[in-house]
Amino acid sequence: MPPTQDNGVAKVVTQVKPSKAKSAKRLAEIKDLTHQDWLAVRNTGIGGSDAAATCGLNPYMSMLELWLIKTGRQNPDLSDGLMENAYSPLYWGKELEPLIAKYYTAKTGNKVRRVNAVLQHPDPDKSFMLANLDYAVNKSEVGVLEIKTTGEHGAKLWKHGVPLYVTCQVQHQLAVTGKSLAHVCVLICGHEARVYEIKRDELIINQLIQQERRFWEYVQQDVPPPADGSESAAKALSQLYPTSQGEIIDYCDNDILNGWFNQLNEQKKLIDQHQHRFDFLKQQIQQVMKTAELATFANGSVSWKKSKDSISLDTRALLKDQPELLDHYPQVKQGSRRFLVNVKE
Repeated sequence: MPPTQDNGVAKVVTQVKPSKAKSAKRLAEIKDLTHQDWLAVRNTGIGGSDAAATCGLNPYMSMLELWLIKTGRQNPDLSDGLMENAYSPLYWGKELEPLIAKYYTAKTGNKVRRVNAVLQHPDPDKSFMLANLDYAVNKSEVGVLEIKTTGEHGAKLWKHGVPLYVTCQVQHQLAVTGKSLAHVCVLICGHEARVYEIKRDELIINQLIQQERRFWEYVQQDVPPPADGSESAAKALSQLYPTSQGEIIDYCDNDILNGWFNQLNEQKKLIDQHQHRFDFLKQQIQQVMKTAELATFANGSVSWKKSKDSISLDTRALLKDQPELLDHYPQVKQGSRRFLVNVKE
């Protein structure tokens, strides 16, 4: 259902009545942990920001990439949070978080506080469910405040309210903490702030628990979950299997894999056909545009601009004149595996 407005707070309506729930356990005090120790604690379970990925609903991370992180095969990419990276969404999100919390208090009148602990679900059979809250709200009916920042590209995900991956995160937090209500405060493009209210939904929580338990079994059994076709999964596969061993495997008698190969070949043919048609239409428009920079149509526009000229070092000519420089300043570029489809004629 679409959100409703009440005093500037958009409410996400749910028909599922919350049941009584226990309070969360404090698994570890963040103030007592180094950053590396905190990461290690996070990898002992599934946090709120992991919840959507375990269900295949995170637009930025696949289940397979999350599995690599939880099994210690890949370190979380925290470079974006460094001060040196002035273009980092993660860095600016952390810096703006206190200001957004201050805005939230001014907007709603609700005071907030840091929890400074990694929380754990109180039920032993759900101990894999962890939570790192941005803030707790000092109001009996509102237990959790989740703060988000988003730029121009991410703003479209908030067009119709709280995105699904954020809803999963908040419902996970409500499951761990036992709270019945949460607020999400998002800063969009640095100038527009919105506050949303999300009620505890037992149906969603039960589905989350089921999916997270299934994912955690993959982690405990050290078995990779299936890839989902995303860019994140492709990156994870490249990291999981970076090199080949020269082995040849015969799948001629495997009906399932032969079916996949045949479908793969058909999809490749369609891609080639669509690419050829796309290029043809593109060239027709370019030919009538001639020297024009922009062409507008009933349903949009196309631009055809020349990029700025740039000056770069001609390394080939330089090494031809001074080949000894390669010995003094070598740079090794790691190769990557190429996936090529060969069809019998």
